[in-house]
Parts: sequence; C-alpha cells; structure tokens
Amino acid sequence: MLPVVIVVASATPASADTSQFRGVNWAVPGDNFKKVPLVLDGLNQSDSYATVRAKADAVYNGFASQLGVNTVRLPVNTHTVSSSWWNAYRGTIDAATAKGFKVILAYWEDGAASGGRITNTAAFNSMWNTVTTQYGSNSLVYFEPMNEPHGYSASEWTNLAASWINARPSIPKDRILVGGTGYSQDIRPVCADSRLNGTLLSYHHYAFFYGTKDYAGWVQSFRERLGNCASRAILTEFGAPMDTGLNYNNANSTDNFVRYLRADTDSLRDLRMGSVYWPALGGKITAGQNYDWYSMFALSGSGTNLSVRIRNSTGADRLKHGWGSDRPTTPPTTPPTGTVRYEAESSPAVCTGTIDSNWSGYSGTGFCNGNNTTGAYAQFTIDAANAGTATLGIRFANGTTTARPANLVVNGSTAQSVSFESTGNWTGWTTKTVVVPVNAGSNTIQLNPTTANGLPNLDHLDLM
Repeated sequence: MLPVVIVVASATPASADTSQFRGVNWAVPGDNFKKVPLVLDGLNQSDSYATVRAKADAVYNGFASQLGVNTVRLPVNTHTVSSSWWNAYRGTIDAATAKGFKVILAYWEDGAASGGRITNTAAFNSMWNTVTTQYGSNSLVYFEPMNEPHGYSASEWTNLAASWINARPSIPKDRILVGGTGYSQDIRPVCADSRLNGTLLSYHHYAFFYGTKDYAGWVQSFRERLGNCASRAILTEFGAPMDTGLNYNNANSTDNFVRYLRADTDSLRDLRMGSVYWPALGGKITAGQNYDWYSMFALSGSGTNLSVRIRNSTGADRLKHGWGSDRPTTPPTTPPTGTVRYEAESSPAVCTGTIDSNWSGYSGTGFCNGNNTTGAYAQFTIDAANAGTATLGIRFANGTTTARPANLVVNGSTAQSVSFESTGNWTGWTTKTVVVPVNAGSNTIQLNPTTANGLPNLDHLDLM
C-alpha cells in the first residue's frame, strides 16, 4: 500500500494533444536497468553537481540546435536517489529546465532480475517522495511512476498507478505519465481506467516487438494499441538503427526498419502526438559496438567540453517530420468556429515594445516584439459571455534556447505562471493553452515577464 501524503491541490486536465513534446532519451551505457546509481553516457560518478550541469548544458545545446529537441527523458532508480550521486545527478534535470526543456523522470526497475516489478516498495516510495518533493512545483518536470511495468497484469498495474497518484495529490495529473501495460505496449487498459483520467500516457512501439510488416501493417500496429487515446499519449520509446546507412526518407524502401520508422513518424504527425526517441545517447550495447546502434547522436569530447553529432540525417528528418517541425507555420486567416481572435498588434491590445513583421508565419498584420525587460508586458482585452472560466490560446514564438516565463494576470490578479519554452526558431509559432477565471463582459489579460529576457514574440490570443 502506497503512503498517503496529505497535500491537496487541484489537477488540470491533460492537453488536447501532446505535440509540444519533442524529445529524446538520455540513458546509461548498457541500458538503465541497474542495481547501482545511474550514470548517464558522458557523465562520471565522481563528477560534481557543477560538472554534471556543465556537461548537460553542452549535450542539451547539441540536442536543441541540431534536432530542435525541447524534452529529455531521464531515468531514476532507488539507488540513485538514495545516494550522494543524486546531489550531482540533479544537474541533468536543472540544466534542462533552465533551458526551458520539459523533463520526464521515469523509474527503471532496479535491475533486470526484478522482472518488471517493484521489489522494494518502501525504497520505491521513498525515492518518489524525494523526487516529487524536490520537483513537484516545477511545471517543466513530469513524472512517470514506472517504465515498462511488464511484471504486472493490467489490473495490478492500474491499481498500482492509481495508488501512486492518490498518494501524491499535489502533483497535477497532466504532469504524470502512466505507462501502458506490458512493455508499455498497450495504453488502452490504462486509458479506460477512470481513476487515471487526466494523466498523460506513456507508449512504447518497437519493430522488435512485432516482427516484419509492410508500411500499412506498421501503421495499423502503431494505432491499434492506442485505441482512442492518442490525444493523451506520448511515444516515449521508439527507435531504429542509425549507424547502417539506411535512408529513412525513401518512401519506396522495402527495409523493415525504414517502413516501421516512417509509419511511426507519419502516425505521430497525423495524430499530433509528441514523442521521445530512444536513445539520444547511451542505451544497449549491441553488435560488438560500444554504443547503442539506435542512438541518434554520437558523443565526443572530454571533461565538460562535450559535443554531439547526428549519426543519420534521414533518421533525424523523420523525427522532425513526426514532431511537425516541417509543418507550415502560417495560421488560418480566420480562427476556428466558436473562437474569437485578438491580434497582439491591434488596439485595444497593448505591446510594451514594437509591432514587427520580420518573421513569417504570423496572423494579422504583425506581432508584438516586447522589450527585453521584466517591465515589458503585453495586454489583451477580451469579452467573455459568462463569468466562470475561459480557455485561452496564446500563439507565440521563442527562437532562443531559454524559456521566457511570465505571470498571467487577469483583471489585475495573477492567475498563474506560464512558461514560454523555446520553439526552435522565430518562425516556429506554437500555441500555449491556459484556463483562467473571467468575469462576464470585458476582461484584461496581461502577460508580465518574470526575467530580463522579456516575453516571446506574441502573435495573437484566442478565446476558445
């Protein structure tokens, strides 16, 4: 029985889609199933917090600049969190969130011999209580109670996941990823459990799970185990060889891996699902090599002077295709039916900065480019039909590698903090959805930057 933590906070529902997750896994050489502290590829257990953070900064800079990554999935286990190494290992988390990356912390069973089950429940609970206490208030950190719970039946696993959630009510459900049954292969039983409503779902899909198929067969394989739950799902593990010269851009290829990866990335794009590739670095050692042949990046350098290089550019192309990174950024000229659009460049909107039009993809006649200071706010005035809550879509672009957080102030009162993460470039427009309290009639919605970097570029605000 998991312990009950007496902290109460309301949970918000999961996103309507998960396309905001564009990620990779950073793993331990030889995989994350260890009975010792987890030391990621490129790190050393003798590293200090500062050294770990400097190494992580270098690695993440490569991930972001070469692939457009904004999410990293990192492993935790009881041996890591209960040891002094945890104090240094946290540098991988802190470096990521400082860049505006989302971080998924996933528990790996403490050694392959445990057979997909938790063998020390007290240590497991202690580990998660430590981790959630330290990172529960960070909106960029997500928690995955267990990676690949294949030692449990569907009912056992959903009971365990529900108990984990009930024991930690201060963690918003939309920052919890519940893995599918088996090797996280089937999310339908998890999605169907009402106790897990509002959580995100962690899904794994590998070619070696299912053998050889044509393209259509791989599309069917990917989609059937999602059921109707793609809007809550993130593909947290998938991968294919990146060191054998395969051309993943070849739509006519008869290679099973090419068909598989093309089917997965096409499905991700069509369903607007986020994904986290396995692995970026680390992972299983195969075929006599000293690295995982699925690994997207090769690591080089020494000390804190590390760099990464993409192994297969066509594989990287498919990841970006799945993420929609090559999707046209020009918005529709009119908002969807039932939505009222307020352009940032049009009165009564206020922009403490300049109205620019030098980056393509905006709607209307321009966008708000705020001054780089904490006082440079943007404000919209909206009309709500009724008092209560309203859903707002804030369209923005942030071409830097650092998040630009802001307080969202409704009618003079701070409603919440919003993090505007990197969108890869200044034409990488995306929409952040928030729910705010409103009065019937006129309401002011103000975004106040909380760092000297100011706000991202703001295109418009949609009242949905």
